[in-house]
Amino acid sequence: MKSSLSPAGRKKPAAGKTVTPLTSLRNIGSTTAHKLEQIGIHSAEDFLTHDPYEVFHTLRRKVDPTLCRCALAGLVGAKRNAPWHKVTRQSAAEYEKRHPRHRWGPC
Repeated sequence: MKSSLSPAGRKKPAAGKTVTPLTSLRNIGSTTAHKLEQIGIHSAEDFLTHDPYEVFHTLRRKVDPTLCRCALAGLVGAKRNAPWHKVTRQSAAEYEKRHPRHRWGPC
C-alpha cells in the first residue's frame, strides 16, 4: 500500500486561510513537528486529516526508523487530544495488528 504522505503535490494554504501550527496539538513538540514537515504535514489541520498509524509508519520508513511506541502514542494522542501515556498500550497493540512483523525496540 502506497502512502499518500508526500511533500510533492502539497498546496500552500489559500490566501487569508488560518494555519494552526503542529505544535498546538497535544503531544507534538518542535522535534516531532519538524519530522512531520519532512513528510509533507505542515499544519495541525493537515495532520488531523491523516491516520496517525500511517503517519507513524511513514515517519519510521522515511525519517526516523528508531521511533518507538511512545512516539506512536504521541501521534495517536494528538489525533484524539489525549495524553500519550494513556494511549501507549492500546496504540501499540493496534499498530502490531496492522504490521504483524513489527518488533518494538526500547523506548
